[in-house]
Amino acid sequence: MKISTRGRYALRMMLDLAMHNDEYSPIKMIAERQGISNKYLEQIITVLSRAGYVKSIRGPQGGYKLARPASEYTVGMILRLIEGSLVPVACMEDNPNQCPRSEFCATLEVWKKIDEAVSNVVDNITLEDLVNIQYKKLQDKAKG
Repeated sequence: MKISTRGRYALRMMLDLAMHNDEYSPIKMIAERQGISNKYLEQIITVLSRAGYVKSIRGPQGGYKLARPASEYTVGMILRLIEGSLVPVACMEDNPNQCPRSEFCATLEVWKKIDEAVSNVVDNITLEDLVNIQYKKLQDKAKG
């Protein structure tokens, strides 16, 4: 499994919004803080907004903000919204599995374990967890 640039940037954008959730952040400001182009972030914010992950207001003081507390978003929610399924192989995208070999396919067990491991990680890390990790890294960097 390889996370696309869109998925990585969406997670960074949501983390940025979580770290600045006391105010609405314009796309331009998020782009500057994250070193990502405005146009790319505009495409991503549209998806996040349609899904109800962020809310926005227009005008000079406008911008975007998380729609819910950071503790209510998992990394898995964000990545699946942007990336789609996170399963490691195409044959696992259907539930129940439609592969004619699935009943006697030993390698399917490997793919299931990989899927469970990935899901266990991404579904158990929240944006709030990432905010805490980010603040700790910034503190450690400041200490030198």
